[in-house]
Amino acid sequence: MQPIEQLAFVLHSRPYREHQHIVELLTKDEGKVSAIVYSGKTNKSNKKGLLQPFCPLNVLLKGQSQLKNLSRIEVSEKSYVLKGNFLYSGFYLNELLVKLLGEMSPCPALFNNYQLSLALLSQNQSIEPILRKFELDLLDELGFSLDFSPVFEQTATSFYYMPEEGFIPNTEKLRLPLFKKAHLQAISQENLIDTDVLHSNKLLMRHIFNGLLGGKPLNSRKLFTKQK
Repeated sequence: MQPIEQLAFVLHSRPYREHQHIVELLTKDEGKVSAIVYSGKTNKSNKKGLLQPFCPLNVLLKGQSQLKNLSRIEVSEKSYVLKGNFLYSGFYLNELLVKLLGEMSPCPALFNNYQLSLALLSQNQSIEPILRKFELDLLDELGFSLDFSPVFEQTATSFYYMPEEGFIPNTEKLRLPLFKKAHLQAISQENLIDTDVLHSNKLLMRHIFNGLLGGKPLNSRKLFTKQK
């Protein structure tokens, strides 16, 4: 199969061998891809300058193994300029994708949602709804779509969330976060205007993603903490 040029974003880059980097890309057609790129012998290398996050790129990937060769890379359009908490939010999205998204699994809808999230963050739009929407989209892509039907069908006024069982009524005391029924219903309907609902949504997503990450902390969250 002939390699094709496709749109991509750099999620993470690290030095590899001399004058080489390994980059993790989110691509339009192949999902998350790891690739080796020759970065040049000087700090002014054109390729090295392009290995930056939040910049839409056109890339050409070659090779049959999971670790591709990035043979061509060029800017597709202007980079999304993020500052302060908007920048940290972008790093948060990248870190979730690097740590949770499988290799070489096409996810065009998630790619589009990622690019839209960057666009909204670059416009200094409200951060919380952007992150929460992307988290839900990522859960869908990972096969962990949330079933909110129990919070409409059950009479309980509050619920726990358990990975294996989903939302369960608060019929006994558990050492888990507890969520109000009204808040969960609002979250399911993407009605994220109320600050209390936003807070519950943040706690819910953190609870779920902490489980998916095996309790390992995210470096991007530390940036928010330092900012505060």
